[in-house]
Amino acid sequence: MMNEEIHDYVTSLLPKRSPLVLEMEQYAKDNNVPIMELVALEAMLLLLVAKQPKTILEIGTAIGYSAIRMAEALPQTQITTIERDDVRFHQAQAYIQRAGLQDRIHLIHGDATNGVDLVVHSTPFDVLFIDAAKGQYQTFFELYTPKLADSGLVISDNILFRGLVAKEDLSSQPKRLQKLAIKIKRYNEWLSNHPDFTTRILPIGDGMACSMKIRT
Repeated sequence: MMNEEIHDYVTSLLPKRSPLVLEMEQYAKDNNVPIMELVALEAMLLLLVAKQPKTILEIGTAIGYSAIRMAEALPQTQITTIERDDVRFHQAQAYIQRAGLQDRIHLIHGDATNGVDLVVHSTPFDVLFIDAAKGQYQTFFELYTPKLADSGLVISDNILFRGLVAKEDLSSQPKRLQKLAIKIKRYNEWLSNHPDFTTRILPIGDGMACSMKIRT
């Protein structure tokens, strides 16, 4: 989490993005579609390029932005991504086709809280990327980490939730945000103490937790 001046400077140094990606970023901005913050996404892509996963499972496709960015950065990787919203599913489908990535991005229309059976065809996954309903992060983690490969990586986005997880007094916030902040804070604490994963929280974007599975 950085001030606007530093953010603008850092983004000015990032690699150029394709016209389609820029179009998606503008659409998301204009229509309040929650896509991953750019600096955090670029950091995640660097981690993924270093890891070179064969398979990635993404919980929360939205319009397909992060799935397309991952596929572009990792030309040998197969990506499975789940989206429950009808409109966003079809938008993601159209963007993925326009990107020519339908052979490497397997888009599933369904609710991830009961969609484990929908992904068994492509398990195990080397990376699990969670970027969906914030109040369900622990549920997603517990449902899908059994499908994670040995030494797999779990990335959870938005885990600082606008900085609200660090505040002792949330009384000035709407009730909905208070409840979500409390749930995410509990998730962070639970995740940081998980016996089967080593976790580090990176204060970039809206916060990103990286959890490495411990070999057994």
